[in-house]
Amino acid sequence: MKKIYFALLLTFIVSACAENKKESELNEKENTAVMINEFDKNFAHTVYFWLANPDSQEDRAAFEKSLQKFLDNSAYAKTKFIGIPPRASRDVVDGSFTYSLIVTFESAEAQQAYQDEAPHKLFIEESSKLWTKVIVYDSKGI
Repeated sequence: MKKIYFALLLTFIVSACAENKKESELNEKENTAVMINEFDKNFAHTVYFWLANPDSQEDRAAFEKSLQKFLDNSAYAKTKFIGIPPRASRDVVDGSFTYSLIVTFESAEAQQAYQDEAPHKLFIEESSKLWTKVIVYDSKGI
């Protein structure tokens, strides 16, 4: 009787562990899908900024605050990534910019609406005096 009880208990434990593993793998796949779906491949807008005084903590703080406020209030921007250049590890890496911005949109029309929306115009008004150069690269997904 003890052997039957032990065999049943062992079967139950193995079964429960297998079910937990399946559930964990399913959750991991769902989380990965959510991360992938956040980046809209239809239209990517990549902007590089060169601040006039990149060593000024006051200018950097003002720029970051204005940029974040703009992105928080944009009705069209999906992915909202603000970056700074990493230490260049290869000759092909251009680390001359002060900040980068990557924003994705569901369409070119949504990107144009973003250009015309009030939060974007306010950001330009508040921050354009802080930069000396801006380069934009727009891309449509294939």
